[in-house]
Amino acid sequence: MGNIVNTLLSTAISLFSHVGTYSFLDLTGVISHPSLGSFTLTGKGVGEITISMANDKTSHEIGIDGAILATQVPGNNGTLILSIQQTSALNNWLLKWANYLQNEQTPRNEWLMTTILIKSKSLKIEHKIAGVSPQKIPDSQYQAQGQRVTWVLMAADIQTT
Repeated sequence: MGNIVNTLLSTAISLFSHVGTYSFLDLTGVISHPSLGSFTLTGKGVGEITISMANDKTSHEIGIDGAILATQVPGNNGTLILSIQQTSALNNWLLKWANYLQNEQTPRNEWLMTTILIKSKSLKIEHKIAGVSPQKIPDSQYQAQGQRVTWVLMAADIQTT
């Protein structure tokens, strides 16, 4: 009986040894602005995060003879989309941040001083995002049940390693 269990266990280990495990709980991050301090992102109140580059990195021009001219396209700008609970501490911090940036008393040179660092321990990926500003304050939703709000943040530079 012991040999059968050991054989089954050994077979299961060999079948799944190449399988990785993803966990949203392994995601951490920090949003920083020199005048407002920072907010540590732990996934609490966060439903979804999407990081998107704005531009393709390559374009192809096809000649009349079928020859391809490939061009490397510069630019590392893009967006960070946060779908978060409307009652979360992150939503409150982002609202304070957006209102601060839009205030007439805030120096204009602070508009792009926000940086964000997001790390996924399980995927071993790190996103360094700089020159961040809000596209707009999200739409407000009032319903019988709590909802998520979607923050779209524009970024001048996104580096993923």
